[in-house]
Amino acid sequence: MMELLSLLSFWGHAAVGFLYAALAIWLFHKHSFKNQQQVILIIALGLTSAWGTAAVIGHPYDTISLVLESMRNAAWLGFMFFLLRSGEGRKQPRTINIIYFVLGAVLLCQPAIDGLNSTLTPEIPVAQVAEQTALLLRMIFSIGALVLVHNLYTVSAPEARWGVSLPMAGLAAMWTFDLNLYTIAYMADEIPAELISTRGIAMSLLVPVFAMALKRNENWRLRLSRSVAFQSVSLLAIGAYLLGMLLLATAIQFVGGTYVRLAQITLIFGMSLTALLILPSGRFRAWLNVIIAKNFFQHRYDYRSEWMRFADTIGFPSKEAAPFHERVVKSLADIFDSPAGLLLVPDEQERLTLQARWNWATADVPANCVTSQTMPFFESTGHILSMDHVRAGTDERCDPRAIPQWLYDEAQAWAVVPLVHFGKLAGLAILARPRIKRELDWEDLDMLRVVGRQVASYLAEATSHQALAEAQQFEQFNRRFAFVMHDIKNLVSQLSILARNAEKHADNPEFQADMVDTLKGSVDKMNDLLARLSQHNKAKHAAPEPVDISAVVMKAVHDKRLIYPIDVQVTKGMMAVADPARVETIIGHLVQNAIEATDDGAPVKITCRSQGTDIAIGISDSGVGMSEAFIANQLFKPFESSKDGGFGIGAYEARALAVSMGGQLRVESRLGKGSHFTLLLPAEQSGNGEYNHIEEAA
Repeated sequence: MMELLSLLSFWGHAAVGFLYAALAIWLFHKHSFKNQQQVILIIALGLTSAWGTAAVIGHPYDTISLVLESMRNAAWLGFMFFLLRSGEGRKQPRTINIIYFVLGAVLLCQPAIDGLNSTLTPEIPVAQVAEQTALLLRMIFSIGALVLVHNLYTVSAPEARWGVSLPMAGLAAMWTFDLNLYTIAYMADEIPAELISTRGIAMSLLVPVFAMALKRNENWRLRLSRSVAFQSVSLLAIGAYLLGMLLLATAIQFVGGTYVRLAQITLIFGMSLTALLILPSGRFRAWLNVIIAKNFFQHRYDYRSEWMRFADTIGFPSKEAAPFHERVVKSLADIFDSPAGLLLVPDEQERLTLQARWNWATADVPANCVTSQTMPFFESTGHILSMDHVRAGTDERCDPRAIPQWLYDEAQAWAVVPLVHFGKLAGLAILARPRIKRELDWEDLDMLRVVGRQVASYLAEATSHQALAEAQQFEQFNRRFAFVMHDIKNLVSQLSILARNAEKHADNPEFQADMVDTLKGSVDKMNDLLARLSQHNKAKHAAPEPVDISAVVMKAVHDKRLIYPIDVQVTKGMMAVADPARVETIIGHLVQNAIEATDDGAPVKITCRSQGTDIAIGISDSGVGMSEAFIANQLFKPFESSKDGGFGIGAYEARALAVSMGGQLRVESRLGKGSHFTLLLPAEQSGNGEYNHIEEAA
């Protein structure tokens, strides 16, 4: 077994020495070294080759091999560092540079510890401590290097990420192998022969990966991401936490004692429990965000991600989302890590009133929540208030008369943001104090101004939409009212004729019965008209269906025949596809117009006949008639009428109802000769595909 491992170690490390040297020579001859990362890449490949050669000449774990391994790692770390510095976009944060510096210091310490180990006798306690320290340093470097590999890959721009994916994958594989090797060695107190012997084979398998990476792309462009940096810091913190736990457990072991195992278990359990209690804390996360923003970035906010979150909160609500005005407050509060907020908006009298609360049920907001100077002050200045400065009297631009007393008394009030749209105050947002106490700085104020203007535009748009919806409701009501008034006018005309006839035929029992029927029908129609005016009336027209036109016509003219002569010539069984209610309305309008257009009492004639695939209902009168110009330009337009006191609605509604059933309304008229309207409705189709044709009644 040992001979096989020795053979694998020899040929594996020999392959590393040859292949990485060949790759370095190829890169040296191909490129003209226009940038630092190419030079350092050649050095890294060369040192990797030297490390493999040293392992073949000596031993993979002797002092020379360990020193060359540290130099190899330093070269690859330098390659990543200069690659990151050459990237375009956000300036490299200083804390990332510190991580590179710390890992560089670890690499410098490794040769010193390795040299010390080579001079000490293995049996003495100091040698054991030095050996454990050397392994710990290599574990620390492997963890930190993997974090930086993750960081470098994820901070690259999406369009250039394919160019760094292969070298980062190769480095991740190399340092993952090292981490496993040294972790097992640390835990087992001996170097695993299997891993140290196969290490060369694993490294030689990565040569094609690096070769394809060099051929794929030479110029990597990177851009730093806040979320990625946060993840990197989180990974580094986890690694540091695990290493700290390991170091403390090892220290307890060196101290020794009867209860050493119990002490180690207690330590690990206590640290784990502490982490579980601290990490979910909102206050801890807020503190961590502040620390990262201060030390990792030149600016507090990642404007792109904040703007996308703001847009998602405002513009893409889910079914379970809060009402619009609460989302407005939340969108502002989330940016500044504020746990709660209020929104005041102007009412109809242009007075600010509380419109929405978000997570702030304890705020005591009075009904009269502002002063007479509040709106003029914020509209004219647009000044964002820090309530801490206002309470301390250090805000020179603030007018104390514009601040209501309840804001002074509310200790959690942190910022007052005027939402101004085109010089008009669309609202006033009040944010609660963040979990981590801090003051508003210039970047907070800039962000509040930009977001405040956008929120103000959303509020103004919402107000406009509400006003438009109300205007549309009034328009719909006015439209219904116009039709209803026209029908009321027809009823009034009908009742007027009934009243005149009552003077002549009041003693006639038959007329009395007809008069009662007419009055009942008029009352029912008036109640229907009032119902049509109601905003809650959502009734829709019934779908067209086969109906007997003769029955519909007779029902439509029943009341009118009592007060005016109407000659109806229809035949039963003439079927059309229509809505009876709409047909009755059309005939009622046309017959009423015909009655009003006839002065000499001549009867109105109604006929029904087949006309091709339609049923034609004709309404004729011998009245005053209409001109061609009036028919072409005014007849079917609303509010256009040739009659004194006319509404101009009847013909317009009649044609609209006819078209809604798939029919037509045609008219022929001459001045002084009367008018003839023809309502065409689709005839019912028979089972054999033919239409029913019924002869016109004589």
